[in-house]
Amino acid sequence: MPFRIAGIGEILWDLLPEGRQLGGAPANFTYHTRALGAEALAITRVGSDELGNETFRRLAAAGIEIQQVQCDPDAPTGTASVDLVDGQPHFTIHEHVAWDRLEASPEAVQSLARVHAVCFGTLAQRTPHASAAVQTLVRAAPPDAIRVFDLNLRQHHHSPEVIQRSLELATVLKLNETELPALARQFGLAGDTPAQLRQLLQRFQLDLVALTLGAHGSMLARADEISRHPGLPVQVVDTVGAGDAFTAALTLGLLSGWPLDQINPFANEIARHVCAHAGATPALPPSLANRFRSS
Repeated sequence: MPFRIAGIGEILWDLLPEGRQLGGAPANFTYHTRALGAEALAITRVGSDELGNETFRRLAAAGIEIQQVQCDPDAPTGTASVDLVDGQPHFTIHEHVAWDRLEASPEAVQSLARVHAVCFGTLAQRTPHASAAVQTLVRAAPPDAIRVFDLNLRQHHHSPEVIQRSLELATVLKLNETELPALARQFGLAGDTPAQLRQLLQRFQLDLVALTLGAHGSMLARADEISRHPGLPVQVVDTVGAGDAFTAALTLGLLSGWPLDQINPFANEIARHVCAHAGATPALPPSLANRFRSS
């Protein structure tokens, strides 16, 4: 440590019933990697508006590098309306916003020259322009960098072509229990869950597939190893951002050379903490935040 890690893609304000919260999977991911001790940078785009200005302030206050947060003169900062049903978020993600116009600028490309890991997903690739930018940026990471593809299927904001191209760029795939069936249909995966994960590993030459299972924990799969965790009990306030926190812990665990059976319980512990608090980025207690610093 410190590792240098980038989150590439959407940033938006979740309009929750109790008020607005800064979110978007790459932003949540960078927040948690920073909270765990990494150097974190966000590559995204906001509007020249009140929410855009507040985004800059919030990211800077969290210690996230903001030099590659682009400012769009015309499109607004992204927002998503969120309704909670039994603690589970239901999103309405608004279109034609600043992060749909993300640019793979020379400065953004250069900022990735020294990263140890990048994380990206499908949502920020919902337009051809933004998809081309995201994939150019991911390719700019060093050849030995971890490239985490967080599938993150939201509403209609994805396509088979984007999923295919993203998997071909990735070294690590993270998905959840509702997303695996979608990939099984697209790629004709057969057999039980471990068999399907192994097929993804082989087909796309991935180093790791991480499957989160909600209250039932998670499964981490390599070609010759599967780590299972049953999950941890939690009184759920909301689950917004829990998967992003899991991905942050997973990425740092991989960079730190932890075995899968050490990464898995810690990633579940981080996700449990987020579920027990409102919003996607609650402060981490020292017992969690200092885990990599003391390892």
